[in-house]
Amino acid sequence: MQLVVGRIGRAHGIKGEVTVEVRTDEPELRLGPGAVLATDPAAAGPLTIESGRVHSGRLLLRFEGVRDRNAAEALRNTLLIAEVDPQELPEDPDEYYDHQLMDLDVVLADGTEIGRITEISHLPSQDLFIVERPDGSEVMIPFVEEIVTEIDLSEQKAVIDPPPGLIDDSEAEVASSREVSEDES
Repeated sequence: MQLVVGRIGRAHGIKGEVTVEVRTDEPELRLGPGAVLATDPAAAGPLTIESGRVHSGRLLLRFEGVRDRNAAEALRNTLLIAEVDPQELPEDPDEYYDHQLMDLDVVLADGTEIGRITEISHLPSQDLFIVERPDGSEVMIPFVEEIVTEIDLSEQKAVIDPPPGLIDDSEAEVASSREVSEDES
């Protein structure tokens, strides 16, 4: 099974290094020296990691055969794809690979069906489940412990305890309101 583990950013310096937006919880395993990665677009790869380092909080990689800034810049926005055994599990029991979560049924604690996970969006602050409702609409569920209370892979379900308004707009509560006087408008 293929998993996207990173996206190449801009060139760094003049010796062929690139910044990498990491898209894996295990960069030391997936993005270490010697790793051979497929690419999207496929014509850019495969790429073999020659070396890597962290500089100012960013991962910098150098690939075999990429020796200057122009060659590095030509790789910009290329996705890095690792081949992963579908049976492989993350080391931490509370972590999951995207392919494990795709197509899980999303239900409330009482068993009420909400929908099915069709996509996982990785944002800087948190991950989101994109859930397709039975009526075809979509709802976004933050993948945080306070909302997603249980992931049961054997039952193929994710149990959620959403705050009011997350699933149904009619349940939304207004946290604060302020009347606008006529001289303010």
